[in-house]
Amino acid sequence: MFPRAIAAELTRRMGPSDALVEIWNGVPWFSPVWCRRPRITVLHHVHGPMWDQIFPGPLAAIGRGLETRFAPPFYRRTSMVAPSDATKEELIELGFPAANVLAVPNGTDPRFRPGGQRTEWPSIIAVARLAPVKRFGLLLDAVIEARRSVPDVRFTIVGDGPDRVELERRVDDLDAHDWVEFTGRVEHADLVALYQRSWVVASASIAEGWGLSLTEGGGCATPAVATDIRGHRSSVLDGVTGLLADESALADALVRVLTDDELRRRLGAAAAERVASMTWDASALGVTRALHAQVIDHPA
Repeated sequence: MFPRAIAAELTRRMGPSDALVEIWNGVPWFSPVWCRRPRITVLHHVHGPMWDQIFPGPLAAIGRGLETRFAPPFYRRTSMVAPSDATKEELIELGFPAANVLAVPNGTDPRFRPGGQRTEWPSIIAVARLAPVKRFGLLLDAVIEARRSVPDVRFTIVGDGPDRVELERRVDDLDAHDWVEFTGRVEHADLVALYQRSWVVASASIAEGWGLSLTEGGGCATPAVATDIRGHRSSVLDGVTGLLADESALADALVRVLTDDELRRRLGAAAAERVASMTWDASALGVTRALHAQVIDHPA
C-alpha cells in the first residue's frame, strides 16, 4: 500500500490537489521526502508499548525504532497535528519542535447525551476493539476484585477483536455469564443507550492518544474509571469527570464510584457539561486551520 500510494502521488495518477494530509499511524509515509506541496501530518498517538503487544521482540524493536528514532528527523519542519495535549507532549519528547506541534482535541458526536434510565443494579461498560493494548483481561480482573465489595455489579463488554475468544473462555471458566455480557459490535443508537444506562464507563488501556469511549460515555453523564495514562488524562479530568488510577488501584476506583451515589452524580454531570463543548466541528476547524496555514505559507 505504501509504495503504491507514494507512486500514485508522484505521478499524479489521483489527479491534481492543492495540499496533502498524511495520517501517521505507527508506520509513517515519509511525506517530507517525496511531497513538495503544502502538507500537514496527523499523528493520533505514539505506539510505544503497543509494539511489544503486536509483534515479536525483533519486529517490535524495529517498529519502535522507526517511530521514535529513524522517522522523526525527517519531520522536524513538518506541521504536526495531535488529538490531545498528551500526544503533543510525547512528540515534543521525541524531538519535534514544540512550535510545530498543534493539539486539536477530538470531538464527540452530539448523540452521546444524557437520557434514558440507569440500571437498577451497579453496572460497568467498556467499549473498544478487543485487542491486547486495551487490556480487557486486566479490566476483568479489576471488576472481579470490585465484586468483593459490590457483589451485584454487572459488566458489559462492547466490541469485537482478536482477544474475544480468550476473554469468553475466561468468563466460561469463571462461570460468570450471569454478570458479564459480550454484545459484540452494536448500532450507534444501541451504543448510546448502553452508555446511558451504565453507572460507569471503564478502560484499562495501556496506551491511548485519546480515550474516545470515555468521552462518549461522559457525554451521556456516565463517569469514567480508567488507567492513569497520558491519553486518558486528556479525555478524563481526574476527580472532576471521572477517576484515573494505577492498574493496581483500578478495582478500588471502581468500588468508590459505584458505592458513592453523590460522587457518581457529580462526576457524571461534570463529564456531560465538558463533553457538550467538545464538537467534531471544532476539531475539523482546528485541523483545517493548520492545513490552511501551510497553504498560505508554502503555496504549491
